Amino acid sequence: MKTKNGKELVTIGSMLVALGIVYGDIGTSPLYVMRSILEANHGIVTQELIYGAVSLVFWTLTLQTTLKYVIFTLQADNHGEGGIFSLYTLVRKRAKWLIIPAVIGGAALLADGMITPAVTVTSAIEGLELVVSLTRIEIVGIVLVILAILFIFQQFGTKAIGKIFGPLMFIWFGMLAVLGFVHFLDHLPIIAALNPYYGLKLLVTNPQSVYLLGAVFLCTTGAEALYSDLGHCGRRNIHYTWFFVKICLVFNYLGQGAWLMQYVGKEVTINPFFGLMPSWFLLIGIAIATVAAIIASQALISGSFTLVSEAIKLNVFPRLSVRYPNDSKGQIYVPTINYSLWLGCSLLVLYFQDSAKMEAAYGLAITVTMLMTTILLYQFLRLKGHSQWQAVPLLLLFGGIELSFLYANLFKFINGGYITILVAGLILILMFIWIRGGIVKNRYQEYVPFYAYREQFQSLQRDDDLKRYATHVVYLSEAEHDGEIEAKILYSIFNKRPKKANFYWFVHIRVTDEPYTNEYRVTTIVPNQIYRVEFILGFRVQQRINIFLRQVIHDLQASGEFQWQPKDYMLTTNQRETFGDFRFVLLQEVLSNESGLSYWDERMFVWRATIKRMTVSPAKWFGIDTSNVDVETVPIRIGDYETHKLERV
Repeated sequence: MKTKNGKELVTIGSMLVALGIVYGDIGTSPLYVMRSILEANHGIVTQELIYGAVSLVFWTLTLQTTLKYVIFTLQADNHGEGGIFSLYTLVRKRAKWLIIPAVIGGAALLADGMITPAVTVTSAIEGLELVVSLTRIEIVGIVLVILAILFIFQQFGTKAIGKIFGPLMFIWFGMLAVLGFVHFLDHLPIIAALNPYYGLKLLVTNPQSVYLLGAVFLCTTGAEALYSDLGHCGRRNIHYTWFFVKICLVFNYLGQGAWLMQYVGKEVTINPFFGLMPSWFLLIGIAIATVAAIIASQALISGSFTLVSEAIKLNVFPRLSVRYPNDSKGQIYVPTINYSLWLGCSLLVLYFQDSAKMEAAYGLAITVTMLMTTILLYQFLRLKGHSQWQAVPLLLLFGGIELSFLYANLFKFINGGYITILVAGLILILMFIWIRGGIVKNRYQEYVPFYAYREQFQSLQRDDDLKRYATHVVYLSEAEHDGEIEAKILYSIFNKRPKKANFYWFVHIRVTDEPYTNEYRVTTIVPNQIYRVEFILGFRVQQRINIFLRQVIHDLQASGEFQWQPKDYMLTTNQRETFGDFRFVLLQEVLSNESGLSYWDERMFVWRATIKRMTVSPAKWFGIDTSNVDVETVPIRIGDYETHKLERV
């Protein structure tokens, strides 16, 4: 939210919104971090373990979350928007290879999104075991029901429930702070654990240090989501609320450490988080934890929708159906991603059944995303004029921390980490095929000058043997320059099925590095007959070409550049002027048998075309009225090919 003079608005309400949207993932980490650390040490409590673990958690939150993300990465806002693809759009002009860390990071983030709801909801529900006797099957059943309700609800949007997320998360963080502070008073010397000496000592002396480091990393997995949600809340709101959130988290971790100190030398099997709660508060605490876990899952699911939508607009991901459940800015719904995440979460719950086992697989993929963000962040700092002496130390600091965590998390691979890596790998392969196939097609795409074919257009109009195809014929063009058009489009107009029309519109869509650009530019090829329209749209703008084109024609008519007189029999209303009938011609490409591509280039092209046919149609994606669409198949002959001369016998 911003004031009239453009400054970001910071109020109690806006900060509550930030609490509800931004901190779900990182805010629910106390549910499982200390338990995971204990399990890495076989459940045995020692003073060195507790002091070292609390120290590592505190300094991870300080260096990784506060310093890297809250202070530095949030500076890389793309007109108020955040996330790895928003960061990529800011720096992609510096080098073409930067697409590599962007797509790797995006794929890993999506894969991690599959396990986060499973581990958070399961961790919360397992607290019921302290109150009532539940079998593992019953716990799994409850978790699956909650996940089902959560994912089914996505299609309706989160506008209504989103209003109560903030107050609920405020209650959650308040509970974390109070429970932690009460037990912190039981063992005040635990405050010494904030000294980094204890964390370093634990890593050097404990034989399980690698597994402990992998468990510690879980406390900061939500930092990437914090950056992705920048556009929902604004930088200042995140800055202010993070102080409150971090204090609550630190007090809770100190409290868990203090509670565990009474069991030094013993084995602890209970989750320290629930151990903080008095028996009379358990049911209330579990209910609040479950709600917080659902909110954390919701934030991550919404973030996945946004991530995929941005990737599609940047043409690094196949087009999927994107819906807008309500009129709230940023509220989108991607059915394919929703059901894929639902299926993945459910299968993970059925496979692992225990949140402790899920934690063994959790965090590996998100470490990769953080490393990729660090690479892009370095490029951003250099772009903004920071010297090598300023940018390189930050690259080495954050890169070194994340490489250490990556090394530690690699040991999770055989314990289930292979699942998220496999999913990330499949997503990455899909993106690679889409990008590489597009490069192959564009490399050999044949463009011809518009003006060389004006006479053919006039001849087409004079051909009385042809019936009029439509008043307006519209093609989507990929040509970057005003005076060019694809040869396949001219083939469709003049040869495939000659299309005689009053007006021809060649529409090109250029996606900008800014999120919410809404502009257009018109080039008149032949006055009052042939026009090229370029829509300049932000990477978060819905591409509703059917509506946009009518606005353009209305503007051209008002300026006198387009002249059209409706027929007497046509119906008109005050809300909508009649410009005649429209036919959108969409060309579906097939590779000609005469093409002479290399084996792999041909495979990339064919696989991309197959993926394109399996995903949402261009008509639906571009918001075109499907009753006005003709789809034509055109053979594309690209690459070098041999010619043969036959002899008559």
